[in-house]
Amino acid sequence: MATFADLGLSPKILKALEKTTLKTPTPIQEQAIPHIMQGRDLMGLAQTGTGKTAAFGLPLLHRLLDIGHPPGPKNVRALILAPTRELIAQIKDNFEVFTKGTAVKITMVVGGASLFKQAQALSKGTDVLVATPGRLIDLLERGDVSLEKCGYLVLDEADHMLDMGFIHSLRKIAKHIPLKRQTLLFSATMPKDISEIADTYLRDPIKVQVAPPGKPVERISQGVHFIPNGDKARMLEEYLKKHPGEQALVFGRTKHGSEKLAKLLAVWGFKVGSIHGNKSQNQRDRTLTEFRNGELDVLVATDVAARGIDIPTVRHVYNFDLPNVPENYVHRIGRTARAGAEGSSISFCAPAEMGELQAIEKLLKKPLPMVGGAPWAADIAAAAPKPGQNRGQRPGNGGRQGQKLTAKPQGQRAGGSGKPAGQGRPAGQGKPAGQRPAQGKPQGGSFAPRRDAR
Repeated sequence: MATFADLGLSPKILKALEKTTLKTPTPIQEQAIPHIMQGRDLMGLAQTGTGKTAAFGLPLLHRLLDIGHPPGPKNVRALILAPTRELIAQIKDNFEVFTKGTAVKITMVVGGASLFKQAQALSKGTDVLVATPGRLIDLLERGDVSLEKCGYLVLDEADHMLDMGFIHSLRKIAKHIPLKRQTLLFSATMPKDISEIADTYLRDPIKVQVAPPGKPVERISQGVHFIPNGDKARMLEEYLKKHPGEQALVFGRTKHGSEKLAKLLAVWGFKVGSIHGNKSQNQRDRTLTEFRNGELDVLVATDVAARGIDIPTVRHVYNFDLPNVPENYVHRIGRTARAGAEGSSISFCAPAEMGELQAIEKLLKKPLPMVGGAPWAADIAAAAPKPGQNRGQRPGNGGRQGQKLTAKPQGQRAGGSGKPAGQGRPAGQGKPAGQRPAQGKPQGGSFAPRRDAR
């Protein structure tokens, strides 16, 4: 088995690696590092959790160490683009570990943070700039950074950048970078558009693929539970209680829905936090730190977190809502079974989500094992409104019209109020009996706990 020393990395980098958990190269690292050190453009395809950051980071830093003098004012030597703030922070943290004891400077710029402070940080130049596309364009338009001497471009999680509509931003940024550069593209999946990006921005690239695109880590046990949307919250509670003290990551579809679910779980007694696009960068960073330190047992997130969380203690992933993009399923469940550990993933499937489930199973080339309920009949699935419909009354609450997900414990209803005894609404308030919209077949898009008929 090869070692990092066998790959020819700088002694300074090898010394820094001695203080990490990285002892031997993973397959993607072993195959990619020699080509990158030779200056070749490269397209790396590997499932999430296999060490792609070190695969491009270590050889890139090795080459930068040979330069021997600082960059000029506002100049950038290497640019790494990634789609989310969480992933940017993770890359920066890894790079700082790899460069400990060297003069290599790492700078991070993301949206949601002070533009003035970021401009100040770039005023003296940097060796490696890790950035989200939107914030980098802001800085370029202000003249706060120059890419004229940038010799390295890395596109990390390129497929997710496409999903998030960053292709136009990428075109703008590429115009500022010299054509004579080394370009590296890394991704866990390979949609058709990735080939077009590779043809446009990479020159005669080496292709390194260590697992079929979209294939989840084998150490993750997967399953699907067929359940109406209104019963999902209580079912999630049951699953969480089966594994006390083990960290779980729960994925929702919308910002509003994920926040409501987190508040509901908190009322039910769970130590829970949430991250999504409506949170400030400081809030997201603080919540992730608390989750990483074990202060939280449950983290509810939208897909913004699917690529940016590398926390080895996550044992369970719950897809509360199935993702609209099947490839995102792979990234979501890849947040568990990190660093050689094992993990589990349970996906809840409401009638309206049968199409999403079929798309995921097509990607995986096999059905997900059924762990609860039964597949929805075609007529029930067809009758259920798709996610996003019937949302005019309440943002983020598609599905059951007028029904609100509240942070109130269920299952303790007194007279059908949905509240524990002694906490019901005062007389005359709320909806009188018989005025609730009629509920027909199970509908998708809402996860407000239903009145329990069991």
